[in-house]
Amino acid sequence: MSAHLAHGLGTDLVEPDWPALTGDEVMDVVGPARVLWRSPRPLSAAAVVERDGRRLFVKRHHVSVRTLEGLAEEHAFLRHLRERGAPVVEVLDAVGRGEWTYEVHSAGTGTDLYRDALSWSPFAGPAHARAAGEALARLHLAAEGFTAPGRSPRPLVASFTVFAARDPWSALDGYVSERPHLAAALADLPWREDTARVLLPLHERLAPHLSGLTPQWTHNDWHASNLLWGEDGEVSTVLDFGMSDRTTAVHDLATALERNTVQWLAPDRPVRERDAVALLHGYQSVRPLSAAESAALPALLPLVHAEFALSELDYFHGVTRSAENTRLAYEYYVGHAEWFSGRAGRGLLELVAAEV
Repeated sequence: MSAHLAHGLGTDLVEPDWPALTGDEVMDVVGPARVLWRSPRPLSAAAVVERDGRRLFVKRHHVSVRTLEGLAEEHAFLRHLRERGAPVVEVLDAVGRGEWTYEVHSAGTGTDLYRDALSWSPFAGPAHARAAGEALARLHLAAEGFTAPGRSPRPLVASFTVFAARDPWSALDGYVSERPHLAAALADLPWREDTARVLLPLHERLAPHLSGLTPQWTHNDWHASNLLWGEDGEVSTVLDFGMSDRTTAVHDLATALERNTVQWLAPDRPVRERDAVALLHGYQSVRPLSAAESAALPALLPLVHAEFALSELDYFHGVTRSAENTRLAYEYYVGHAEWFSGRAGRGLLELVAAEV
């Protein structure tokens, strides 16, 4: 087993899918530099490095996950946000080396308080949840005016096309047909039956509100460990736009609730209600929701994970070729939606509806 371990889909550290960044390859990309810290995040290899007294963030992807063209989509969004004053990292470079694609960013300002936390770990408390809500609202305001089309079909992107469509079956068939590895992953699974049983009734509740949602580019992976924090307890830098795409502001807010307020890795999946309320209050103190967005949010929350789960199926089956993680991604697709029909899930939806 290697000395460097990564987060798995559960609570245990696991052997990483991708080899850790070495000092030699970092130097090949950014010049003389030393590695200070290697990220335990599982879907790529990344590290904070120091060059000439400045800290940089270097991330390596396999070309089957991100090409230079794929990185250009999210980097254009980052540049727009920086021009609008959003506290995001600066894109410094993107280079290809054989089967690998590298991106280099500034390291951002602030402290990475959650850098070793699992992705679905909760905030330290309601104060951080409120600050995260405020920061997300400011990001959405800065994102206005970025009119690039949605991303090309790629693994590990959190889109909103299938369940944003009036005809989700047609959109879902199109989504799957554009991704041969996903089609292969689904071939032996009861995905049509489960989608009809679990997800389509949720779409029927959401459908009347779709016309009131304005498409815009969003972060799509808003959780505590993608934020750096200042000494005042506020968000000082927003990290990791790898899952960004053209969705809607309320989709991004629903993602933040789903990622941070349900403890999915705990056996009974408890809800952090105070964090949910604080996040919503923080968001609305900066960017009040429209009537259409308020109505859509509790209807969208049980579905917000679905397209990313499909994207994970594509990745785990076609890229890392892990049968176990493919199975877990399918359970994510169906199981998270099912959870909202239980007592705790209904309680969260009722809470959200009351607060917006």
